[in-house]
Amino acid sequence: MKQNERRNMTMKSGKTYAEKMKQLREKIENTDTILIGAGAGLSTSAGFTYSGDRFWKYFKDFIEKYHFRNMYEGGFYPFDSLEEYWAYWSRYIYINRYMDAPKPVYENLYELVKDKDYFVLTTNVDHCFQKAGFAKERLFYTQGDYGLFQCQTPCKPYIYENETFVKRMIEEQKDMRIPTELIPKCPSCGKPMTVNLRADAAFVQDEGWNMHAGCYEEFLDTHRKSKILFLELGVGYNTPGIIKYPFW
Repeated sequence: MKQNERRNMTMKSGKTYAEKMKQLREKIENTDTILIGAGAGLSTSAGFTYSGDRFWKYFKDFIEKYHFRNMYEGGFYPFDSLEEYWAYWSRYIYINRYMDAPKPVYENLYELVKDKDYFVLTTNVDHCFQKAGFAKERLFYTQGDYGLFQCQTPCKPYIYENETFVKRMIEEQKDMRIPTELIPKCPSCGKPMTVNLRADAAFVQDEGWNMHAGCYEEFLDTHRKSKILFLELGVGYNTPGIIKYPFW
């Protein structure tokens, strides 16, 4: 391809992108009802990257020992002890749930839709929507929340806030291990707990989860004959049946 042809294609592509952004802005401004479907790409754009410099900054010791290429690999690694497992996961949870995203992507999105009749369906588990100001009753986190623990069995359909536990693990871990007494145990059966993330059939859908699922269904039913803008942001093909395919 000649240089002039390449330059013309780049200019055409840039113009097309600008036109699409203008069209989207107009759609948002002229629509009263918006259903947002958000995936991992939205948080990545906000700076919650799971590899590269950010990964090295917080997991250098684990990378050097296990040669992990990203946080996901470490999250699925079968560590020899729960002490090491929670040393890794406490950092994982802390930087992706209790630290703020580096860029105000969610805050900017909120400013665009805050005066609309909106609802958010998301597979993200980092709590960024609520921290940006989105109303809790207008959110449905389908895949769980880094900020919650559940029994690994589970013995009961309960979930538990974990901020205090996670921060203690961060503060007291040494040599890639937390003190044994900080391993989180289920208050009902005494077995180890895990993070409330959908990985298998053991994922707990508690009363809160079911309530938000109901809010989502109610939103759809209420606006079934209305003009709705379906705004899909950062959704890939990991779980396309939750957002992508239904939105199509």
